[in-house]
Amino acid sequence: MAALEAAEWFSKGLEALGHDHVYLARTCFERAAEMDLTPESCSYLALCQAKTRGKFGDAIELARHSIAGEPENTVHYLNLGRIYLLAGKRREAIDTFREGMKYGRNEEIVAELEKVGLRKPPPIPSLPRSHPLNKYLGILLARLGLR
Repeated sequence: MAALEAAEWFSKGLEALGHDHVYLARTCFERAAEMDLTPESCSYLALCQAKTRGKFGDAIELARHSIAGEPENTVHYLNLGRIYLLAGKRREAIDTFREGMKYGRNEEIVAELEKVGLRKPPPIPSLPRSHPLNKYLGILLARLGLR
């Protein structure tokens, strides 16, 4: 009975999050987690806590806990990556998104990676990215459509 009620709270939380009602979604996920602590409810609760409370350390810990419970679920990596982005940790977010892509293609992760933007490697890898040769050669190759 509790698992069924927790599933209802979880689905209400997903619907609220889909409509960008983060505070309502957090309340729903908290109720779902109280009744039945699943990795999925932990993951979404962590995302909502990061968005509403700004407690990124707690949210990251909770999201990692969900990944430990279900390491093949790409949604957990998506939520953890979003938390890292909210916390201003872009590099960790990209690494987390890429880690999630190892377990399967998730279109939302792909969209997040495109939104964050990835830089291509420099044309001459042995030189630093800021070297004028790399800079202008990269611009030239991009304009020619070769990059």
